[in-house]
Amino acid sequence: MAFSHGIPLKKQYGQHFLRQDSVVHVMLDHVDLQQASVVEIGPGDGFLTRHILQQPIARLWSFEIDADWVRLLKETIKDPRFTVFEENILDINFSRFQEHVPWVLLANLPYQITFPILHMLQKHRDVITHGVFMIQEEVAQKLVKTSGRGYGFPSLFFNHYFELKLLMKVSPTAFLPPPKVFSRLVYFKAKQTVASIPDEENFWKFIKLCFHQPRRMLRNNLAQGQYDLTKISAEQLALRAQQLSMDELLELWEAVRS
Repeated sequence: MAFSHGIPLKKQYGQHFLRQDSVVHVMLDHVDLQQASVVEIGPGDGFLTRHILQQPIARLWSFEIDADWVRLLKETIKDPRFTVFEENILDINFSRFQEHVPWVLLANLPYQITFPILHMLQKHRDVITHGVFMIQEEVAQKLVKTSGRGYGFPSLFFNHYFELKLLMKVSPTAFLPPPKVFSRLVYFKAKQTVASIPDEENFWKFIKLCFHQPRRMLRNNLAQGQYDLTKISAEQLALRAQQLSMDELLELWEAVRS
């Protein structure tokens, strides 16, 4: 079992603490922190936290669900700009952020809650407008795919709302304890203008069904829905969703939703 400051790291929380200064420097180099409001998810023992507080920020709010680390941070960091909350950020009311918008996110995300947090960022992109997060390398690659293997609902959905850019690939040796996989820093920025999608909520359900089994033809995946497939050509139904661009999928949606 790994320890930091005499406190054991807990597997159930996916605690792999960053220990490499150069990784933090890349994160900080990609955001403007002059008088910024910064939010951090899962500060742990405060390695990234302390780096952020060396910057000319206005405030840092860190959300940590492990009481041991909350207690440590409160005891060891005496900076009036810093507030640590013993809360799961997925459960909070985002109205508390409104007074200081916009917010910048800097975070080494726990792998097991990557997608819930990404969906939270999509929902509240008017509040947390940009930042850099660290996620599993495999997931990062899926986010930026535009075709082929790994291309699917996550890449289509998140690229519709955000500009995404892969930054530094991070070795397991940069963490305590080392995870079994590589990680990746990803820069994100909410798009100021998002293209309108008719009946948007149902469109994304349609996309999920298109990619339900990526190696199957559209005909087989869409047969599980309530769509009139006679409105789609036989040639298109014989394709896999991975062979279609966002624009082509939107055309299919226009055909079947009417």
